[in-house]
This record gives sequence, C-alpha cells and structure tokens, in this order.
Amino acid sequence: MNDPAHPPIPPVSKRDAPLFSGLEHRVNSASAFNQGSSTYHDVRPGYPEDVRALATGFGRILDVGAGTGKLTGELSADQVYALDPSLDMLRVFHSALPDIPCWQATAEHTGVADATIDLITCAQTWHWVDVKAASTEFDRIIAPHGAVMLVWNNLDTSIAWVHRLSRIMHAGDVLKPGFIPETAHPWSITQEVRTAWEQHLTPEEIIQLAHTRSYWLNASEKIKQRVDDNLRWYLYEHLGFIADQVIALPYRCDAFLLTR
Repeated sequence: MNDPAHPPIPPVSKRDAPLFSGLEHRVNSASAFNQGSSTYHDVRPGYPEDVRALATGFGRILDVGAGTGKLTGELSADQVYALDPSLDMLRVFHSALPDIPCWQATAEHTGVADATIDLITCAQTWHWVDVKAASTEFDRIIAPHGAVMLVWNNLDTSIAWVHRLSRIMHAGDVLKPGFIPETAHPWSITQEVRTAWEQHLTPEEIIQLAHTRSYWLNASEKIKQRVDDNLRWYLYEHLGFIADQVIALPYRCDAFLLTR
C-alpha cells in the first residue's frame, strides 16, 4: 500500500524548460524571490570551473538576473556589472559584492546603452524571461562579436535518492539531461558545456535549500511545514543521515554560449 504522505515518485523530468501555465503563473512564481535572499545566498550552489571558463576573454560582462551574485562574484573581466528585478536580492548582492555596480532592472529592459557590453550571463535566469523580448534587448546592448551565456544548475535526478529529494523539495526547475534552451533571433547556440559536480551541505542546509524554491516561498505556512517535515523524515529517518553529516549533493551543470 502506498503511504499517502509519500506518494510514488513521478518519472524523471523530460522538460526543456520549467512548466508554467501562462505568463501570470510565471510572474507570480518569479515574485517569490522578493524574499528569502539571505538564505538563497547561503545555500544555493555556485558554478563549476568549466562554466566559469566559458565566460573568459570578455572585457565587459553584465550578469542579468544576478540574484545575490552567486555567479557574478566568480566572473573575471575588466568590468563586471549586474542587474536583478528583486530589491531583496540586490540588498544581499550589494553586501556580498560592494565593488560591483548593480541595479534593479529586467532582461527585457536593462537600462544599458547600445553596444556597451561584450558578454551577458544569465544563471538560473533564462526560464523566467520573455525570450524574444530579452533577445532583442541583448542584441541592442551587446557589442559586435559579443555573446550571451546561459547557465543552469540542475539536481542530478538520474540518481534515485536525489530524484526523490527533488520531488519532496518541489524543485520544479529540474530539466532533462541534454535539454536545449529556447533561443530567438539573432542568437543561436555555438558552444555547450555539460558537466557534473557536487555541492556539500548538511541535512539542515538541504532543508534550507528547499526554502529557496519558488514553490516553498509562495506556499502557505501549513504547506511549508509539511515540506520541512517530509524532508526531515526523508533525510534523517529514511536515508539515515545525521545532523552534522556533510552530504555530497550531485548536480548537473549545463551552459550554452550564444552568438549572432
């Protein structure tokens, strides 16, 4: 008999992008990130060296949807800038990276002058934007021979215990292995990096990681408590982890370089 509190786990994701029912759903989900930014900064993963290397050789980089600066702080260029629609994210960003200029804006309306950027990076960002409008805006502000880099960390749900963890966390942004992001004129994918790596967290930090997901942030207090209870049951009782144990949490990281 199935435990109603822990239903059967659905198949591994076959999606190329997170599933939104429409624009309103996407906007409402994205609005979750107007809170919880300190936790986001503390427990969200950074990005592996293979991905950072893809962003080298560019003089002026703009990190769009920079959040708290998880990728921004790892970029190496003569000039690095950042923007994000969330003031709460920018509050933490400014505290963590006070020397990098940042401002409130969106991918579709950056507020940047024409042809003044050599590379735009979008880490965990592209699925939140209007792809056609953002592509047009990037074309305006990126100099000739410039590029766009799209990056996603995804929990490696090919591993059974991580797959179930992702479902309990409601990590709805897990994309299928080998996914291809949507692109629009004049940009097309010219390079890919697909790599595997690990983030090291304690069980309580994994629970905090769930607190950075839009599902949890937008949920009622009752649902938040249920998610936390289910995670504690899974991590401590089912998997047998102990409180101070450091767990290697497997990720896939997929990065794409787009050029005109």
